Amino acid sequence: MGAAPQRPMTAREWGLLALLSALWGGSFLFVGVAVKELPPLTLVALRVGLAAALLWALAPMLGIGPPRSVAAASALLVLGFVNNALPFSLIAWGQTHLPSGLASILNAATPLFTVVAAHFLTSNEKLSGLKLVGALLGFAGVAALVGPNLLAGAGVDLWAELAVLAAALSYALGAIFARRMPGLGLKPIDVAAGQATAAALWLAPCALVWNRPWTLPMPGAATIASVLAIASLSTALAYIVYFRILAGAGATNVQLATLLIPAVSVALGALILGERLAARQFLGYALIAAGLAFIDGRLPAKLLRFRDRPDRRAADSRLPTRRIPR
Repeated sequence: MGAAPQRPMTAREWGLLALLSALWGGSFLFVGVAVKELPPLTLVALRVGLAAALLWALAPMLGIGPPRSVAAASALLVLGFVNNALPFSLIAWGQTHLPSGLASILNAATPLFTVVAAHFLTSNEKLSGLKLVGALLGFAGVAALVGPNLLAGAGVDLWAELAVLAAALSYALGAIFARRMPGLGLKPIDVAAGQATAAALWLAPCALVWNRPWTLPMPGAATIASVLAIASLSTALAYIVYFRILAGAGATNVQLATLLIPAVSVALGALILGERLAARQFLGYALIAAGLAFIDGRLPAKLLRFRDRPDRRAADSRLPTRRIPR
């Protein structure tokens, strides 16, 4: 299943995009609830393990198949670490010190890291003028978010912010690495199930050794519900929706979710967890969102086309001119 060519999205695809944004935006809420009672490694191991089990249970319906070569299995092990195990763990640890809304805004830097990393790691995705402007705007937003803590010294909040940014960088590297998967005979939905399975293989031994989960007190109902939700909704179902949009509307359209996820997460954090963000954090999000719009390229292109429309130029030419007195 390859990515579809770029085209306008249908109303149904916009609905799926809104659903995907809610599923991924909700993941920050679920993590924020669960890390109050579960260690990050145990939480993330449960997340990917349950999600992998659910995806494989639905394998006949979804058409999921196992890797058919050592090269494909090895690539999934790498992708499972870079795209799931490492970033999920960093975000979960970061959210032990950060509001869920702020974590989601920092995570929105993923496309910024992607365009910069792709410039150096690929031969066909170099930085254009628009992408460079977008990256600069976006990183200005990141500076607005982490700058005050950076200037104040290396406190735990700064390390938590840097952990979430490191997760965004890991996602970016994972996205670039994942582009080799079709050449290994793996469909996108195979990659989703395979990387979740690989992440579980990475994380389960770590959680068993470091957290000894059998010694932990029994979590409450809210934590159990959050674990089930993040595994089934924000991971397994989100992957299914993601690849449905990818197949129908293309990769560029599905990336619009990046702009919507922080809005969902901030709203849920405020309504359910009582979180409040500072004005500079909203400024940081606005700059990151503007940067993503430039990287996406469609909004600037539409503005340029609107400016250059013949009817607009004709209307401008009919405007009265004022003579400058001498």
